[in-house]
Parts: sequence; C-alpha cells; structure tokens
Amino acid sequence: MQELRAWAADHPWAVDTALALLVQAAMTMPFVVPRPPELEPATWPAYGLTTLTVLPLVWRRRAPLAVLLAMLAASALYKLALEGPGQPLPYTGLVSVYTIAVLSPPWKRLVAALLMLVAVPVSVWLNTQSARELTFSLFVFGAAYAFGRLTDARQRAHRVEAEQAAARERARIAREMHDILSHAVSLMIVQAEAGPLAVRRAPERAEAAFEAISETGRDAMRQLRGMLGVLRDEDGASDAPRDPQPGMDRLPELVERVRGGGLDVRYGTDGPARPLPAATGATVFRIVQEALTNVVKHAGATTVSVRLGYGRDEVEVRVTDDGRGPRPGGSGGHGLVGVRERAAAHGGTASAGPGPDGHGFELRAVLPLEVRG
Repeated sequence: MQELRAWAADHPWAVDTALALLVQAAMTMPFVVPRPPELEPATWPAYGLTTLTVLPLVWRRRAPLAVLLAMLAASALYKLALEGPGQPLPYTGLVSVYTIAVLSPPWKRLVAALLMLVAVPVSVWLNTQSARELTFSLFVFGAAYAFGRLTDARQRAHRVEAEQAAARERARIAREMHDILSHAVSLMIVQAEAGPLAVRRAPERAEAAFEAISETGRDAMRQLRGMLGVLRDEDGASDAPRDPQPGMDRLPELVERVRGGGLDVRYGTDGPARPLPAATGATVFRIVQEALTNVVKHAGATTVSVRLGYGRDEVEVRVTDDGRGPRPGGSGGHGLVGVRERAAAHGGTASAGPGPDGHGFELRAVLPLEVRG
C-alpha cells in the first residue's frame, strides 16, 4: 500500500487520467442501457459531450476552480443543446467539488460554493423541478465538500506528524553526533596535551598516549561511518558499514580508553548483572560516555567511579567524580540535556548535582526494564 501511494504521488497525471477514464466509464452506462421507445435514442454527439464534460478532470489538481467552470459549461451545453440520457449521479461535479475542498484556498472554496448554490437549483429546475431531487443534489454535493475538507485535515495531520518525526530524528542524530565527537575530541585533547611532557619524562607513556589518540579517532570514525552510512542510503544499497550502536559490551573498552588519559576510572556493578535490551544497553553506554566526557572536560577530577546497579525492574547508572563540582547557576549544557532526553525516551529519569558528601559531581540515571514472567 505504501508503494502504491508513493507511486501515485510521483505520477499525478496518471492518477488523474485514470480517474477521468473511470468517470467516463460510469457516464457511459446510460448510453449502453436500452432506452424506452418514447425517448429519443442516444446519439454520438450527446456521448461526445459527456466526454467533453469529463476531460477537464485530467487537470483537476492544477486548476480545480477552472475545471469546475469548464464542467458547468459543458454540462449546460449538454442539457440545452442536446437531449441525451440523464445520469444517476453528477459524477464530474462531485469530483470537482471534492478536489476544490481538498486543494483550494478559502476564497476559491467560497466561489465554488456560490457557483454550486446557483448551478444546482438551475439544473434541477431544467430537469425535473422536483424538491426531492434538489434536496438529494444539495446533500451529495455537501457530502463531497465535507469529505474533501476531512481529507485535507487528515493530510495536514500527517504532514505535521511527519515533520515532528523528522524533528525527533534530527534531535536523536544531533545527540549521537555530540556524544561521539565530544567524547573523542575531549580525550584526544587531553592525550595530546600530556604527550609533550611524557616525551621528555616518560617516553613509554608518550607512546601509549599517542596510541590512545589514534584508537580514539579510529573508534569515532567507525561510529560516524555507521551512522552516516544509514542516512546516506535509505534503500540499504550502500556499501557503508552498518555497525550496531555500541552497547554494554563496549563499556570496559570505554573505561579503559578514558583511564589511558590519566584519569583513575573505577568501574563496578551492584546486584546480579544480566543482559539488557539492545536499545537500553546503547543508552547506558551513551550516558556513561557523556558523563566521562564531562569529567574529562570540566571536572578537574583525579578519580571517577562508574557503577551500574541492577534492580529487579530497573537499571541505575551512577557516575561520581572528585572534581570541583557543579558550577553555581550552571545548566549542565547540551550534554546533560541529551542525557535527560535519552533517559526520558526509555521512561526513565536522570539527575545531576553535587556528590554524596557535597564534593565533586554525580550523574544518576534510572532506566526501567521490562519484567518478563
């Protein structure tokens, strides 16, 4: 169904031509059904005028009001110049009114409504002069207009939903890019600043620092290629790597990389550790990554503790350092905002503030887990 809608959106001419042919087929029926002897036989000129009535529908999206005017003129000619078979429904008029209700601005819709309020009674008077026919005609045209407005409202809602989904996806990508680049660049800067001193005093540490810079850059590039590869080709035909988001299995590597920059990182767990869902594991990784990045960039700490607490129905992430603590009046920046958004996306919470004894800084996030059985 999605493929059919996409094809229709890409080929409006084909859709409108098919609709015109369908309406023409419906209007052909009175010409092929035998007519009573007392009525004039159906003629080819009359049938040709029905085609002239239907033909403007091919342009209904491009000039809906002009199509309605052309349809009214052709219908008037059909009624006044030739005695052709009548139609059970005003097909072309209904399609025109529906299209105007969907696509046209308010002033064109008002003009169309005024035209139909004049044209419908005149048509009924020339045909049967029946109040029943007048009521039915006004009803069906009103229904066509109402369906058109409902369609327009539904399309607007879909567009708003699509725009909101795109905005959410942009925010998600921005968070991922921030986490990857901020973490990698911060560690590389720390290692690069320590490198010259290490070259003079401890060459073996300098070699480790440069290797850490290289590995951090390679890891960031791998993650960026994986993310941008998905964006580059929605059809999945790209040869770009499609690595999954880093998860719990990458936490020891993350801790070791930060530890290689000279920060004493202590990593442990509370409660029986167990596998987490992939999405939750990726969120835990990103939260820890953001917390460690902030410690490296801002805290001036020497020691940081990363602890994961496994509860029955939740997992708690707690990152505590012995640095200078939160700045007075500080908001935490985009990184901590992203941590809160990540936690909220899983139905969890995140908070940040002074450490347990009032010194340093602590980031705490709680993510609920689905309890099975």
